[in-house]
Amino acid sequence: MNWIILIIAGLFEVGFTSCLGKAKESTGTEAYLWYGGFLVSLVVSMVLLIKATQSLPLGTAYAVWTGIGAVGTVLVGIFIFKEPATFWRIFFITTLIASIVGLKAVSSH
Repeated sequence: MNWIILIIAGLFEVGFTSCLGKAKESTGTEAYLWYGGFLVSLVVSMVLLIKATQSLPLGTAYAVWTGIGAVGTVLVGIFIFKEPATFWRIFFITTLIASIVGLKAVSSH
């Protein structure tokens, strides 16, 4: 169950970085709403990360959490913010995903 909580925490990390990107593109009230989404996503992500680390190894949980956030944020950048999807970006994102899966596979919890 704590792995699921950790994955959800990672997805909320993607949410708070995505909100920052949208806030940067917005003005006025819309920007403040995106900043509000950033704060809510940040708090939820941190609370879930804390919950997951109560039973998962801290180093593994943090690496997986940041990996999910990094991969998700790059994918959001490519699909939402129209950032380039070069061969090397995709290659290294793939290796990062393999590393996350590897950490999960060798974790004792």
